[in-house]
Amino acid sequence: MRLELSTDRFYLGRFYSEAVAAAGAVPVHISLIPQPQYISAVMDALDGILLPGSDSDVDPLRYGAQPHQQLGSVVPVKDETDLLVLEEIERRNLPLFAICFGMQILNVCRGGTLIQDIATQLPNAIKHEQGAPRDRPSHSLTLGNNSLLAALAKAEDAVVNSHHHQAIETVGGNLKATAWASDGLIEAVEDTRPDRFALGVQWHPELGWQQDQLSQALFSQFVHACSAYRSAEVGSLVASQS
Repeated sequence: MRLELSTDRFYLGRFYSEAVAAAGAVPVHISLIPQPQYISAVMDALDGILLPGSDSDVDPLRYGAQPHQQLGSVVPVKDETDLLVLEEIERRNLPLFAICFGMQILNVCRGGTLIQDIATQLPNAIKHEQGAPRDRPSHSLTLGNNSLLAALAKAEDAVVNSHHHQAIETVGGNLKATAWASDGLIEAVEDTRPDRFALGVQWHPELGWQQDQLSQALFSQFVHACSAYRSAEVGSLVASQS
């Protein structure tokens, strides 16, 4: 979830849950309580994790950088909770679908770094903060050969929405870039290990998923990975009891 600083309320946009439910899974919200016991207990009942976007930025101190003048708000409990969740994902080998901020903190968790403000640090970049309407596809991507994204799109390119002022700079461990905007910014990453399902996208497939086939395919593939994880867990439990 997110934290609304003005009211101290946890919240999350409805579209994440609706897209997950439409793909056949049961969405469960994780509160921003950065306590290992809480995170472990919640995740005992889960078959996969969706790390959503956020209106905050990852604290640059977490990847060894000083704050840029255009750094947005930093919410420590958001960073801390997401990092604890990512540690549990790694330990449990849970499927992961990371969106926007989710992809960025995944990259930081794996030792990667971020561009703190695209407009000032990359002045020749295209516009990555499109504004309203938020579900409008606004720029194109090139998809990597033999990537999961290319397979899901059934194409070598795609057109997506764009709502971010930060981006991946250096890619973290066990990740590879699999999509790029025309200005060269990384728009997706996938885990390099064949026994892991971890996919991060910089755009927001939860917006307009009802009409967008690639968005639907992303959520369907994620839920398929969650179902496979559940089946494997049940199989292991049955084998241990026999």
